[in-house]
Amino acid sequence: MFIELLLVGIFIGSMSGFFGIGGGMILVPILLAIGFEIKDAIGISIIQMVFSSVYGSYLNHKKGSLIVGEGIFVGIGGFAGGYLGGYVTHYVSDTVLQVLFLGILLFALFRLFFSKMHIDDSHSKTLNKGLLFFIGLLIGIFSITLGIGGSIILTPILVGLLHYPLKKAISAGLFFVVFSSIAGMISRLMIGTIDFQNGLIVAVGSLIGVFGGIWLKDHVHDTHHKSALMLLYLISLAILVRKMFFV
Repeated sequence: MFIELLLVGIFIGSMSGFFGIGGGMILVPILLAIGFEIKDAIGISIIQMVFSSVYGSYLNHKKGSLIVGEGIFVGIGGFAGGYLGGYVTHYVSDTVLQVLFLGILLFALFRLFFSKMHIDDSHSKTLNKGLLFFIGLLIGIFSITLGIGGSIILTPILVGLLHYPLKKAISAGLFFVVFSSIAGMISRLMIGTIDFQNGLIVAVGSLIGVFGGIWLKDHVHDTHHKSALMLLYLISLAILVRKMFFV
Protein backbone atom coordinates (compact mmCIF):
# COMPACT_ATOMS: atom_id res chain seq x y z
CA MET A 1 0.00 0.00 0.00
CA PHE A 2 2.96 2.36 0.67
CA ILE A 3 4.22 2.28 -2.93
CA GLU A 4 0.68 2.52 -4.27
CA LEU A 5 -0.09 5.62 -2.19
CA LEU A 6 3.27 7.22 -3.07
CA LEU A 7 2.59 6.80 -6.80
CA VAL A 8 -0.91 8.17 -6.34
CA GLY A 9 0.65 11.18 -4.59
CA ILE A 10 3.05 11.84 -7.47
CA PHE A 11 0.18 11.67 -9.94
CA ILE A 12 -2.05 13.94 -7.84
CA GLY A 13 0.80 16.42 -7.36
CA SER A 14 1.29 16.63 -11.12
CA MET A 15 -2.41 17.33 -11.61
CA SER A 16 -2.34 19.88 -8.79
CA GLY A 17 0.52 21.85 -10.35
CA PHE A 18 -0.86 21.68 -13.88
CA PHE A 19 -4.51 22.44 -13.12
CA GLY A 20 -4.09 24.60 -9.99
CA ILE A 21 -6.27 22.27 -7.94
CA GLY A 22 -5.71 20.92 -4.47
CA GLY A 23 -6.08 17.45 -5.91
CA GLY A 24 -9.04 16.31 -3.83
CA MET A 25 -11.41 16.14 -6.80
CA ILE A 26 -9.19 13.38 -8.22
CA LEU A 27 -7.71 11.92 -5.06
CA VAL A 28 -10.98 11.31 -3.18
CA PRO A 29 -12.52 9.19 -5.98
CA ILE A 30 -9.23 7.26 -6.38
CA LEU A 31 -9.04 6.52 -2.64
CA LEU A 32 -12.68 5.44 -2.68
CA ALA A 33 -11.93 3.10 -5.59
CA ILE A 34 -9.04 1.39 -3.77
CA GLY A 35 -11.03 0.77 -0.62
CA PHE A 36 -10.94 3.82 1.68
CA GLU A 37 -14.12 5.14 3.26
CA ILE A 38 -15.25 8.62 2.20
CA LYS A 39 -14.33 10.38 5.47
CA ASP A 40 -10.89 8.74 5.65
CA ALA A 41 -10.32 9.68 1.99
CA ILE A 42 -11.26 13.29 2.74
CA GLY A 43 -8.77 13.46 5.62
CA ILE A 44 -5.94 12.07 3.48
CA SER A 45 -6.88 14.51 0.73
CA ILE A 46 -6.68 17.51 3.08
CA ILE A 47 -3.15 16.61 4.20
CA GLN A 48 -2.02 16.20 0.60
CA MET A 49 -3.55 19.56 -0.33
CA VAL A 50 -1.58 21.40 2.35
CA PHE A 51 1.72 20.10 0.96
CA SER A 52 0.96 20.53 -2.75
CA SER A 53 -0.70 23.96 -2.49
CA VAL A 54 2.03 25.56 -0.36
CA TYR A 55 4.82 24.27 -2.56
CA GLY A 56 2.94 24.93 -5.79
CA SER A 57 2.05 28.50 -4.79
CA TYR A 58 5.69 29.15 -3.92
CA LEU A 59 6.74 27.96 -7.38
CA ASN A 60 4.01 30.00 -9.12
CA HIS A 61 5.00 33.15 -7.22
CA LYS A 62 8.65 32.57 -8.05
CA LYS A 63 7.75 32.28 -11.75
CA GLY A 64 5.59 35.44 -11.60
CA SER A 65 2.26 33.77 -12.41
CA LEU A 66 0.82 34.30 -8.91
CA ILE A 67 -0.01 37.86 -7.86
CA VAL A 68 -1.43 37.85 -4.35
CA GLY A 69 -3.55 41.04 -4.60
CA GLU A 70 -7.27 40.34 -4.13
CA GLY A 71 -6.51 36.67 -3.61
CA ILE A 72 -5.54 37.29 0.00
CA PHE A 73 -9.12 38.31 0.90
CA VAL A 74 -10.60 35.23 -0.78
CA GLY A 75 -7.93 33.19 0.98
CA ILE A 76 -8.76 34.57 4.44
CA GLY A 77 -12.42 33.76 3.81
CA GLY A 78 -11.35 30.31 2.66
CA PHE A 79 -9.40 29.80 5.88
CA ALA A 80 -12.47 30.61 7.99
CA GLY A 81 -14.69 28.45 5.79
CA GLY A 82 -12.20 25.61 5.74
CA TYR A 83 -12.02 25.61 9.53
CA LEU A 84 -15.82 25.37 9.77
CA GLY A 85 -15.92 22.76 7.02
CA GLY A 86 -13.68 20.42 8.99
CA TYR A 87 -16.35 20.24 11.68
CA VAL A 88 -19.24 19.98 9.24
CA THR A 89 -17.79 16.79 7.73
CA HIS A 90 -18.05 15.04 11.08
CA TYR A 91 -21.84 15.46 11.15
CA VAL A 92 -22.77 14.87 7.50
CA SER A 93 -23.56 11.43 6.10
CA ASP A 94 -21.43 9.78 3.39
CA THR A 95 -24.33 9.86 0.93
CA VAL A 96 -24.85 13.60 1.34
CA LEU A 97 -21.11 14.22 0.87
CA GLN A 98 -21.05 12.23 -2.36
CA VAL A 99 -24.13 14.01 -3.75
CA LEU A 100 -22.60 17.42 -2.94
CA PHE A 101 -19.35 16.38 -4.61
CA LEU A 102 -21.27 15.29 -7.72
CA GLY A 103 -23.13 18.60 -7.87
CA ILE A 104 -19.95 20.66 -7.64
CA LEU A 105 -18.29 18.69 -10.43
CA LEU A 106 -21.30 19.33 -12.69
CA PHE A 107 -21.22 23.05 -11.84
CA ALA A 108 -17.52 23.29 -12.68
CA LEU A 109 -18.02 21.60 -16.05
CA PHE A 110 -20.92 23.91 -16.92
CA ARG A 111 -19.06 27.12 -16.06
CA LEU A 112 -15.88 26.15 -17.88
CA PHE A 113 -17.67 24.91 -20.98
CA PHE A 114 -19.51 28.21 -21.49
CA SER A 115 -16.67 30.54 -20.45
CA LYS A 116 -14.80 32.67 -22.99
CA MET A 117 -11.01 32.68 -23.08
CA HIS A 118 -9.22 35.85 -21.92
CA ILE A 119 -5.52 36.25 -22.63
CA ASP A 120 -4.84 39.34 -20.48
CA ASP A 121 -6.33 41.12 -17.47
CA SER A 122 -7.98 43.97 -19.38
CA HIS A 123 -11.49 42.53 -18.98
CA SER A 124 -11.08 41.25 -15.42
CA LYS A 125 -13.64 42.53 -12.92
CA THR A 126 -12.75 43.87 -9.49
CA LEU A 127 -14.95 42.94 -6.53
CA ASN A 128 -15.49 44.47 -3.10
CA LYS A 129 -13.08 42.99 -0.56
CA GLY A 130 -15.95 42.00 1.73
CA LEU A 131 -17.64 40.13 -1.12
CA LEU A 132 -14.36 38.37 -1.92
CA PHE A 133 -14.12 37.27 1.71
CA PHE A 134 -17.70 35.97 1.61
CA ILE A 135 -17.02 34.03 -1.62
CA GLY A 136 -13.96 32.49 0.00
CA LEU A 137 -15.93 31.63 3.15
CA LEU A 138 -18.64 29.72 1.26
CA ILE A 139 -16.16 27.93 -0.99
CA GLY A 140 -14.03 27.01 2.04
CA ILE A 141 -16.98 25.42 3.87
CA PHE A 142 -18.09 23.37 0.87
CA SER A 143 -14.62 22.39 -0.28
CA ILE A 144 -13.17 21.12 2.99
CA THR A 145 -16.44 19.37 3.82
CA LEU A 146 -15.88 17.44 0.59
CA GLY A 147 -12.12 17.03 0.92
CA ILE A 148 -11.30 19.26 -2.06
CA GLY A 149 -9.25 22.43 -2.06
CA GLY A 150 -11.88 24.77 -3.49
CA SER A 151 -10.21 25.73 -6.75
CA ILE A 152 -12.61 23.41 -8.57
CA ILE A 153 -15.27 25.97 -7.58
CA LEU A 154 -13.16 29.13 -7.56
CA THR A 155 -11.43 28.70 -10.93
CA PRO A 156 -14.71 28.45 -12.92
CA ILE A 157 -15.97 31.56 -11.06
CA LEU A 158 -12.80 33.51 -11.88
CA VAL A 159 -12.81 32.44 -15.53
CA GLY A 160 -16.54 32.26 -16.27
CA LEU A 161 -17.89 35.12 -14.17
CA LEU A 162 -14.98 37.49 -13.47
CA HIS A 163 -13.18 36.99 -16.83
CA TYR A 164 -9.76 36.10 -15.42
CA PRO A 165 -7.16 34.66 -17.83
CA LEU A 166 -7.07 30.89 -17.33
CA LYS A 167 -3.46 30.61 -16.15
CA LYS A 168 -3.91 33.47 -13.67
CA ALA A 169 -7.10 31.87 -12.37
CA ILE A 170 -5.34 28.52 -11.97
CA SER A 171 -2.52 30.07 -9.93
CA ALA A 172 -5.04 31.97 -7.79
CA GLY A 173 -7.03 28.78 -7.29
CA LEU A 174 -4.03 26.88 -5.97
CA PHE A 175 -3.18 29.81 -3.67
CA PHE A 176 -6.70 29.65 -2.25
CA VAL A 177 -6.15 25.97 -1.44
CA VAL A 178 -3.31 26.95 0.92
CA PHE A 179 -5.75 28.73 3.22
CA SER A 180 -8.69 26.34 3.03
CA SER A 181 -6.63 23.16 3.39
CA ILE A 182 -4.55 24.36 6.37
CA ALA A 183 -7.71 25.46 8.18
CA GLY A 184 -9.42 22.19 7.30
CA MET A 185 -6.51 20.14 8.59
CA ILE A 186 -6.43 22.05 11.88
CA SER A 187 -10.12 21.53 12.53
CA ARG A 188 -10.02 17.86 11.49
CA LEU A 189 -7.05 17.22 13.81
CA MET A 190 -8.86 18.86 16.70
CA ILE A 191 -11.75 16.42 16.41
CA GLY A 192 -9.39 13.50 15.66
CA THR A 193 -10.78 12.46 12.29
CA ILE A 194 -7.78 12.31 9.97
CA ASP A 195 -5.46 9.53 8.73
CA PHE A 196 -2.07 11.18 9.17
CA GLN A 197 0.06 8.15 8.30
CA ASN A 198 -1.41 7.49 4.85
CA GLY A 199 -1.92 11.22 4.27
CA LEU A 200 1.78 11.97 4.67
CA ILE A 201 2.73 9.22 2.21
CA VAL A 202 0.48 10.73 -0.45
CA ALA A 203 1.59 14.27 0.45
CA VAL A 204 5.31 13.56 0.10
CA GLY A 205 4.71 11.96 -3.30
CA SER A 206 2.70 15.01 -4.37
CA LEU A 207 5.69 17.32 -3.86
CA ILE A 208 7.54 15.48 -6.62
CA GLY A 209 4.59 15.79 -8.98
CA VAL A 210 3.85 19.47 -8.34
CA PHE A 211 7.17 20.62 -9.76
CA GLY A 212 6.61 18.84 -13.07
CA GLY A 213 2.96 19.88 -13.27
CA ILE A 214 3.76 23.59 -12.94
CA TRP A 215 6.52 23.35 -15.53
CA LEU A 216 4.07 21.76 -17.97
CA LYS A 217 1.39 24.38 -17.20
CA ASP A 218 3.72 27.17 -18.29
CA HIS A 219 4.38 25.49 -21.64
CA VAL A 220 0.82 24.63 -22.75
CA HIS A 221 -1.50 26.87 -24.81
CA ASP A 222 -4.57 28.20 -22.94
CA THR A 223 -7.05 26.48 -25.27
CA HIS A 224 -5.43 23.09 -24.76
CA HIS A 225 -5.20 23.79 -21.05
CA LYS A 226 -8.95 24.44 -20.82
CA SER A 227 -9.76 21.28 -22.77
CA ALA A 228 -7.51 19.22 -20.51
CA LEU A 229 -9.15 20.70 -17.42
CA MET A 230 -12.63 19.79 -18.66
CA LEU A 231 -11.47 16.26 -19.48
CA LEU A 232 -10.12 15.94 -15.95
CA TYR A 233 -13.49 16.93 -14.48
CA LEU A 234 -15.25 14.37 -16.70
CA ILE A 235 -12.94 11.55 -15.61
CA SER A 236 -13.37 12.41 -11.94
CA LEU A 237 -17.12 12.61 -12.46
CA ALA A 238 -17.18 9.15 -14.07
CA ILE A 239 -15.20 7.62 -11.19
CA LEU A 240 -17.53 9.13 -8.61
CA VAL A 241 -20.71 8.06 -10.44
CA ARG A 242 -19.36 4.51 -10.72
CA LYS A 243 -18.65 4.44 -6.99
CA MET A 244 -22.10 5.84 -6.09
CA PHE A 245 -24.33 3.80 -8.38
CA PHE A 246 -22.46 0.74 -9.71
CA VAL A 247 -20.39 -0.58 -6.78
